[in-house]
Amino acid sequence: MKNTISLIAILLFINLVGCATYITKEEFSPKMYTEKPLSIVVLPPINNSTAADAKEYYMTTVAEPLTNRGYYVYPMEIVSDLLQQEGLYDTETIRDAPLEKFKEYFGADAVLFMTIEEWDTQYLVTSGSVTLKAKSELKSTSSGETLWFYDDRMSVNTTGSSGGTGGLMGLLTQAVTTAISTATTDYVPIARDINKNIFLALPDGKYNPRFGQDQKDKIKKKEAAKK
Repeated sequence: MKNTISLIAILLFINLVGCATYITKEEFSPKMYTEKPLSIVVLPPINNSTAADAKEYYMTTVAEPLTNRGYYVYPMEIVSDLLQQEGLYDTETIRDAPLEKFKEYFGADAVLFMTIEEWDTQYLVTSGSVTLKAKSELKSTSSGETLWFYDDRMSVNTTGSSGGTGGLMGLLTQAVTTAISTATTDYVPIARDINKNIFLALPDGKYNPRFGQDQKDKIKKKEAAKK
């Protein structure tokens, strides 16, 4: 019986691993190794979620992991001020601007477009969760082509404890602790983890010690979003 259970567990593990397709960084984003961008303008994310303040919180978690990958990231405050001087106030309108303008304004090699797809709290009396989903797309200011893209989704269980109490009192306790846990969950660390995962799939830039050495690193393959 024990051997049968072990065999089933092994087969399940093999099946789960087989469901994910892995690919080398060079195969996934060959144009990154051709153009070798160094400097990046990061635009404010497009917010498709229902959270009005998602954009501001998410922006605080982008520069550090991107810099750690070895790229020069233009100060976001300066980028925002200059774009507003040019009459470009949000990413929805900026997306339609010619990419070569970013090379003209900043001397940037690439522009990072980001989208927040989910920034949601789900609460069902005795169970709760906080979910974030985001995607990034890096475009060349020289060719206008997409050099790299990636996305990630993370859900945190905020279900509270019954405090060891059974019956109706236990359910009430769990409902209260779940409501408090869900309401007070900080989204920023979750967004930080998502961006860390996303940018791990980005080829290392010039300021990273592994620049030019990560072509064979394996990442989970993603499909490009349909236009």
